[in-house]
Amino acid sequence: MLSATGFEPLWNRALEWTRRLEMIREAREFLYLSAYYIEYDAYGTELLDALADAQRRGVQVHLLIDGFGQTLGGVLMSPAHKAALASRLADLTRGGAEVAFYRPRQQVSRWLGGGHHVKIQVSEAGRAIFGSSNITRQSFDGWNEYSVLVSGPLARTLLHSYADLGGTVDPAHLDRLGPEDAHPPDSLQFDYWMCDPNQQQGLLGPLGWPGPNLVTDRLLEMLDHAQQSISITSFYFKPVDALVDALVRAAGRGVRVEVHHSHLEALPATELAWIAAAAHYSRLLGAGVQVFENRRGEHSKIVLVDEAWVAFGSYNFEHAAHDRLAEAMLATRDRRAIEPVLAILAGLRANPQNLRVSAAQLAGQPARLRLKRAVLAPLKRWM
Repeated sequence: MLSATGFEPLWNRALEWTRRLEMIREAREFLYLSAYYIEYDAYGTELLDALADAQRRGVQVHLLIDGFGQTLGGVLMSPAHKAALASRLADLTRGGAEVAFYRPRQQVSRWLGGGHHVKIQVSEAGRAIFGSSNITRQSFDGWNEYSVLVSGPLARTLLHSYADLGGTVDPAHLDRLGPEDAHPPDSLQFDYWMCDPNQQQGLLGPLGWPGPNLVTDRLLEMLDHAQQSISITSFYFKPVDALVDALVRAAGRGVRVEVHHSHLEALPATELAWIAAAAHYSRLLGAGVQVFENRRGEHSKIVLVDEAWVAFGSYNFEHAAHDRLAEAMLATRDRRAIEPVLAILAGLRANPQNLRVSAAQLAGQPARLRLKRAVLAPLKRWM
């Protein structure tokens, strides 16, 4: 188990952004940030400004961006904005920052979207932000997200993960954060799960790869031990079959199971993610699982079991999280971490924009959507 002496939930979008900028502006020695992608919008430019200011006052800045994620996020930007972002990152590099892009060593993995999806921010103050958010307006003005601000020994573990993803970490910076195995009084105790399948795979990448994936396996254990309730939030709920099987088993033994994910309208750029999720609807609804679609967009990644065990982090319930993307989750039984999640879920259930899916609703969808669901369902692994 790992310890955190401080814990602050960051469901509120403005609060998380404030905490991110505070950490950068207060840094005096080093700042590490891993991101799936950075958009050149008001949020991206404000973050880059803060990093440049930190660098000018002598802070060692380290930035690790996923190569595929940045390419994917680039569809949100004009050519001029993509060029401006590249210029700003080059300026950071010329100023002495480490700006690196994660790319799997296997070419097949690069073609199929392999990358890292772990979002960590750490400074010498011994504090770290960990969660689901990308550096983009969509994460702070649009979708629901869930991150946490932690302090204490856990911050060193999270910085070590930055190195595990291929980023360069100065050993002196790890030492600055103290020992990972310390357990200060009254600290919160966490399990930390991280897996990068790209580092386990051969030349064919995810093709034919059987696993194991530590994060998937731990989530399966959580679900199979549920006795009363399971609540899940995810971007689009389209996981590997083993996780769907676990939910169906849980519902079959009388566990109340609910899934909160994104509505079709939450991702205007494509219908494919929703279609992949809808491929599971008949089986889930038939088993008694409650499925909700959030019109705002649900990008948080939370699993709550029996209101007594919670996990949160970067793992979307999708095939890519299992076999193509490095992912990480924190899990705990500490009530100080569970109570905020109970409030989040209560808010989702009461939100009129969070719509419960029914079999009748699915049957009444336009023929175009029903046809797409039928034709594309076999390809859900890649959507």
